[in-house]
Amino acid sequence: MSRTSNSAASASLNQLTVNDTHSSAASAASKVSNGDFEKQIQQTETASATATPRWWESKSLEHKPLDGAYGWIVVASGCVMLMFSMGCVNSYGMYQTYYHLVQFPDEHVSTLSWVGTLQFGVMNVFGIPAGILCERVDTRLVSFVGGVIMAISLIIASFCDDAIWKLIITQGIVFSIGASLVFIPSTSIPAQWFTKRRALAVGIVVAGSGIGGLWLTPATRAMIDQLGTAWALRITGIIIFAVNSVASLFMRSRLRVQTRDKIVDFGVFRDMRFLLIFIGAVCATTGYFTPLFSLPSFAQQVVGKSNSFGTNLLTIINAASTVGRIGTGEVARLLGNINTMVMCTFVSSLSILVLWLPFQVGGTLIASAIVYGLFCGGFIGLLPVVMADLW
Repeated sequence: MSRTSNSAASASLNQLTVNDTHSSAASAASKVSNGDFEKQIQQTETASATATPRWWESKSLEHKPLDGAYGWIVVASGCVMLMFSMGCVNSYGMYQTYYHLVQFPDEHVSTLSWVGTLQFGVMNVFGIPAGILCERVDTRLVSFVGGVIMAISLIIASFCDDAIWKLIITQGIVFSIGASLVFIPSTSIPAQWFTKRRALAVGIVVAGSGIGGLWLTPATRAMIDQLGTAWALRITGIIIFAVNSVASLFMRSRLRVQTRDKIVDFGVFRDMRFLLIFIGAVCATTGYFTPLFSLPSFAQQVVGKSNSFGTNLLTIINAASTVGRIGTGEVARLLGNINTMVMCTFVSSLSILVLWLPFQVGGTLIASAIVYGLFCGGFIGLLPVVMADLW
C-alpha cells in the first residue's frame, strides 16, 4: 500500500512539473510573440515617420540647428513677403483718397473703405484654411501660390476702374485670399527655427509690413500721380510676383506637422486662456487699420491739410511701426510676452482716443501717428509668440 501511494504521489508531482514546464514555455513564447509584435509596431511607426514625403508635402529639417543661420534666412524671406502683402494693405489709404476725390467722387467714403476692410478681414477669415494647407502642403508652395493670386488680383483690378464693386472683389477679396497664403507661413514658420530669439525673429518678420508701408505709400502716391491707379496696380502686381517667387523658395518649415483629424478644433474654446486671447484679438484687429485707412482723409477733409500731409502721416505710422515691431521683441524678453502685448494694445488705443479724436490740429495728428505706429505692431508681432508659448 505504501509503495502504491508513493508511486501515485510521484506521478502527480511529475505531472505538475510537466504542466508547469508547459505553462512556462507558453508564457515565454507569449512574451516573445508580444515583444516581436511591439517591435513590429515601432518599426512601422518609424517607417511611417521617416517615409519620404510626396512632392507637395513639407520635408522635415529637424537636423538643422535652432537659432542658426538658416533660421535668419527664413526670417528675411518672411519679412520681404510681408513687405508686399501687408505693405499693400497698409498703403491702401492712398488708393482710397484718390478713389474718393477723383475716380469715384459720388461714392460714399464708407463704400470705398470696404476694399481695405475686406483686405484685412478676409485675410483673417481665410487664415483658417491657409493654416490647414500649411499642415498638408509644402509651405514654399503655399506662399508661392499666394503671391501669384495677389499679383493676378491687382492686375485684374487695374482694368476695373468703372465700378467700385469690381474693386471690392479683386483688390479687396481676391487679394486678401492670396495675402493670407503668404501671411500664415511668414508669421508661423520663423518661430520653429528659434528658441532664444523667437520674439525678436517674429518681430523682424512682422516689421516687414511697416517697411513695406514706409516705402510703398510714397511710391504708390507717385505712381498714381504720374501714371494713374491702373498702372500703379499693374506695376505693384508685377513686383509682387517677382519678389515673392524668390522669397518663397526659402520659406521652409523645420518640423513636419502632423495633420489634424478636425478642420477646426472647437475644444480649445474650453480653455479660458485661449478664449480671452481670442476675444482680445477680435477686438484689437477690428480697429487696427482704422488710422491707416482714415487718417489721411481726416487730415485733408476735416483738418484742411494737403494731400502730401496725409501721405506723410501714413509714412510716419509705418516708420514708427517698423521700429516698434522690432523693439517690442526685445522689451518682451524683459516684461514677458503677454504683458508687453497688453501694454502695446492699451497704448495704441489711447493714441486714438486721446491724441486723435478730441483734437483737429496737425500737431496732435502727427503725435497720434507716432505713438500709434510705435505700439500697434506689438500686438501683431507678439500674438503668434504668445500662442506658441502657451500651446
